[in-house]
Amino acid sequence: MTAAPCANSTRALLAGLVDYAGLFPPAGLAMNSALENFARHQHSDHAWLLGRFICPATRLTELAATLPSGTHQWKISALAGTDLPGDLTLMKSFNEREAGSAEVDVVELKTENVSSVRTVATSIPNGLTAYCEIPVAHDPGELLAAIAGAGLRAKIRTGGITPATFPTSTQVARFLTRCAEATVPFKATAGLHHPLRGEFRLTYEPDSARATMHGFLGVFLAAAFARTGWSAERLVPVIEETQADAFEFGETAISWRCNSLTVGQIESTRRQFAISFGSCSFEEPVEDLKARGLL
Repeated sequence: MTAAPCANSTRALLAGLVDYAGLFPPAGLAMNSALENFARHQHSDHAWLLGRFICPATRLTELAATLPSGTHQWKISALAGTDLPGDLTLMKSFNEREAGSAEVDVVELKTENVSSVRTVATSIPNGLTAYCEIPVAHDPGELLAAIAGAGLRAKIRTGGITPATFPTSTQVARFLTRCAEATVPFKATAGLHHPLRGEFRLTYEPDSARATMHGFLGVFLAAAFARTGWSAERLVPVIEETQADAFEFGETAISWRCNSLTVGQIESTRRQFAISFGSCSFEEPVEDLKARGLL
């Protein structure tokens, strides 16, 4: 991998990319520890990579009670469960109580079929951006068409703490092409701690099982190529790339094996299409990027 330190293309691809999910496995931190980490990350040299703090809607009251003093305009993504009306009420109450300090402006929830997408569409109030996590084992085209028609966004689960939670590179590629075809913005969650695809431990336990994880550079660059019309078959090698020297980050473009994307294309992709990914660790992506000479 070649790169000018923090080149324009690096910032275009990585700015605001990592939503912090320290409350969730495998980190599973207590609320106070997760909030302390988020506050520290916001004042670090790499704060520009940081996105939202992710919290279950049912823990928003706990979040409010633990919020560090001096908090100013923190953005929160709340995960809704089976009681969507109740969770939306919790979000509204949080926003009223914490106005000026923190705001829930994103909700994430699971939608298994078109009917559930329609339910979400009629429930989400103005001003709240909704990401619908959908299954990708089968062609998600119909679900994404419904999400597009409802003006919602999509979410793909890219891993977890067991090998079975990781979609194949073919499934990820198909999801990206279907999102591009339907003009549906998306985010990803879980399993993207590392820039490059490889085999890693699934948890922080010494005896943890290992599995092949997707790399966030490959996934998000593949998303940008999808917007230019690349087929799913053509995207698979980008997602499966394990060689650092296959990528080149410059001032005006990013290249993968002689295929280039301009900084403008990357910025547009990140702003309008490939929004972010959730990670229970902020340190791991940052340290790996530093080790690759990108930070």
